[in-house]
Amino acid sequence: MHSVLSAVRAVCGARAAAAACLAAAVVLLAGPAPAARADTADWSLTPSAGGGTRPAKDGRPYFYAEGSPGTVLEDEVAVTNPSAKPRTIRLRGADPDDTGTGARPAKGRSTDTGSWITFAKREVKVPPRTRAEVPFTVTVPAGAVPGDHPGVIVASDGGRDAAVRLHLRVSGPTLSAVTVERVAVDGAGDGKRISYDLVNRGNTVLRPRLAVHAEGVFGTVLDRAPRTLPVELLPGRRVTLTEPWRDAPALDSVDVKLSVTAAGGAHDTATASARFVPWGAVAGGGALLLGAAGGALHVIRRRRRGRPPVEQEPEEIRELAAVGTATGTGEQL
Repeated sequence: MHSVLSAVRAVCGARAAAAACLAAAVVLLAGPAPAARADTADWSLTPSAGGGTRPAKDGRPYFYAEGSPGTVLEDEVAVTNPSAKPRTIRLRGADPDDTGTGARPAKGRSTDTGSWITFAKREVKVPPRTRAEVPFTVTVPAGAVPGDHPGVIVASDGGRDAAVRLHLRVSGPTLSAVTVERVAVDGAGDGKRISYDLVNRGNTVLRPRLAVHAEGVFGTVLDRAPRTLPVELLPGRRVTLTEPWRDAPALDSVDVKLSVTAAGGAHDTATASARFVPWGAVAGGGALLLGAAGGALHVIRRRRRGRPPVEQEPEEIRELAAVGTATGTGEQL
């Protein structure tokens, strides 16, 4: 079908007329209609087979393009409508979100690769049981920074969005670097967790691997082998992640160490300290001590109330006795 599209372009004129020829290309690509069936299938968005700087005969899961600053890269995106009714698909370029696989468009206005994408037609009418291949270009600015510049091609129709990743690398020196920051242990009970930030300090997309180790007063309390995190860390981006710790000790003082690695030699470590105290048990023990002390004070007070009062001697008698003791003799009156 790619050859059919090329023939249509040759008949219609130069590449500048690709937008005008798109409707004719859609009709030719339709082919014979399959047997009638229920309208349960939905439209899809995929890279056109055989395009890009790394074509693949069996289809591509995403776009890949590479070029130096100032170049214009060309490719095609395919919109397939297997349903029994026509579709009007709107296309746009976008920057990827900060987390996940990078296949979701970021909210707000594009400032990087998303703004470099231009389509032959931004709105495409696709007849039933037809695939339309839409040319687009990626214009790399002259001052673009070398390294990875991921993007997303988004199609919208009927309240539904579909997206395909675009991996764009601008020629030039690359650096893979990552830092681990703001490590902290928080939460209570079984909800304890380790939170931390990962920051991509280089210019390549990173798929980091994380290892967690914690030492307590009596030895190792946590040791998790390196594993790949479900995130693509884009150049210059920061993400906040958490690591659950449901079996954290109830009473201990621990030192937590996070180690992160990624392709290209990127690596970093960070530590944090935490003290675990079962405040509920402490509060209960304190209440028992206070209760015992209060009971003892009550008993002492009751005993004091039960004693007979001590008779006091008259003041005059005490004074005469004191005088007699001081002189050692007495006079007979």
